[in-house]
Amino acid sequence: MKNIYFKLITICFVLLSNYGFSHAPNNSYIYLRIYENDGIEGRFEINATELNSYLNLNLPKNATIEDITPYKDIIQKYILNNVNFSSELSNYKVVFEELGFVPINYGNFMQFYFHLEEIKTLPDNLNIHYNIGFNEDKTHKGYLVIEYNWKAGMINNESVIALDFSPSAPDNTLALNESSILTGFIGMIKQGIWHIWIGIDHILFLLALILPAVVKRKNNSIYGWEPVLTFKSAFIYIVKVVSFFTIAHTITLTLASLEIVILPSQLVESIIAFSIGLAAYHNIKPIFKMKDWVIAFIFGLFHGFGFASVLSDLGMTGEFLTLSLLGFNIGVEIGQLAIIAAIFPILYFMRKRKIYPKFLVITSVVLILISLFWFTERALDTNFLLDDYIRIYGFKFAQWLGLR
Repeated sequence: MKNIYFKLITICFVLLSNYGFSHAPNNSYIYLRIYENDGIEGRFEINATELNSYLNLNLPKNATIEDITPYKDIIQKYILNNVNFSSELSNYKVVFEELGFVPINYGNFMQFYFHLEEIKTLPDNLNIHYNIGFNEDKTHKGYLVIEYNWKAGMINNESVIALDFSPSAPDNTLALNESSILTGFIGMIKQGIWHIWIGIDHILFLLALILPAVVKRKNNSIYGWEPVLTFKSAFIYIVKVVSFFTIAHTITLTLASLEIVILPSQLVESIIAFSIGLAAYHNIKPIFKMKDWVIAFIFGLFHGFGFASVLSDLGMTGEFLTLSLLGFNIGVEIGQLAIIAAIFPILYFMRKRKIYPKFLVITSVVLILISLFWFTERALDTNFLLDDYIRIYGFKFAQWLGLR
């Protein structure tokens, strides 16, 4: 049993430590977003310290947009002289847009956003010449990442490298015809699964809902529970509660994604945090007696708005929106069922132990405390840094285990 707990904790730490994508020194990057009807856009990311050595600038190690702005024209001219996009159809002009930066401890990476002009039809192949840093540093490497390409199944990707460039190989070709609607649909299913698995607030809400599935109240005492006699009754409870949760979040996910109903993100996230505590409190003192599905449905509506914000963060446009919604929702359900399949059998086999009523109450109290903490953070739009510390030490723990 201890080994199981250890493995679960390790997995949690690894998931938490995977939130960011680490840039490596001595490298530079192109991120591309490829749209079926709206062409290609992207950004270059180059280390500030390396820009100093290439162009004799005086940027601080932790340069920001304000620091880079006076040198913007010089750097963009350097990029244009060393990068070219073309195809069998045309040469494409790089048109720069806003600036940004990625904070890295050994030196910030400066971001130069752009789009390729005059792409009316996506070519089958995109030829890329990339020579940034190669004349100045023979060990420098360049990488191209497809951040978004729906039909290739790339949604919000920041870690899978599509192409690499080096001083001896500055030219490469990106195939854009090796994609399909099925690949994109499967990609959206994977996104749905992933985002329910890393959505710890959604997981805790589900946990609060299913804790009482394997017991029933025998008196008004907070520990007054007795185990259900059959698997069937517990299973029916799970099916009912999860079905109402699914119906609810499907409705609002669709409405929000189609921009029919829009709610402020801060309000939605605050209510999602509150929903965990209310569902957990219901386990201790019933609010809707014999109507647990009411909590699942009412707050499931707000969880749907939360899922919709994920789709927005993924940079989804109107292309393939129906398939995106369907695939993402299927993924959420698969991920949700996997979580329940992992938790429910454990609860069912624990139900006859004398400790289970206390376990249910203590777990519910812990969920209430977590809920209040998150609700306060989100309602006040502040950060108490606890989540950041969890990620930092989770990353260190994963490194210590040799997993990173």
